[in-house]
Amino acid sequence: MSNSLPTLPEILHKSVVACSRFFKIETLQLKFSNGEQREFERMKGGNQGAVLVVPFYDKDTLLLIREYAAGTHSYELGFPKGLIDPGESDLEAANRELKEEVGFGAKNFTALKKVVMAPSYFSSTMTLFMAENLYPESLPGDEPEPLEVIKWPIAKADELLARDDFQEARSISALLLVMKNHR
Repeated sequence: MSNSLPTLPEILHKSVVACSRFFKIETLQLKFSNGEQREFERMKGGNQGAVLVVPFYDKDTLLLIREYAAGTHSYELGFPKGLIDPGESDLEAANRELKEEVGFGAKNFTALKKVVMAPSYFSSTMTLFMAENLYPESLPGDEPEPLEVIKWPIAKADELLARDDFQEARSISALLLVMKNHR
């Protein structure tokens, strides 16, 4: 296996072709090192990134939320998550999202991994955290309805993975990382 990275393509031109409140779609005219030219489209991230937190209520129990997901028009189980606000660190955002979505802050955070969703089409990153030593504290959130907070035994993680309403890849990745690192 080679350790050398390929030369990145040259960006010949880029332009925004569509915008919404949340997304910008950008087209890129690229020239690869072999001379091939192609046009790619991507959703351009317009934020500081995002966070997802796997909170431990106690050493054996996780906290999940049930939240409406517009993309699938369903209610999904997952972990608290949200965007990093301007001027906020990823750790500060993780603690704020915990307080907004589950009514707890945390004394201890462990960064698990930084992930990218669909890197061929999307440029935003998300930092996955594990949170322990929770304390009660609530902040008002931006959700349109109250979120249901669910306690789930880590010993039944396989049952969670088998559920039809636990299907978000970022939450699954975070749970698998926690299962690997939290023994």
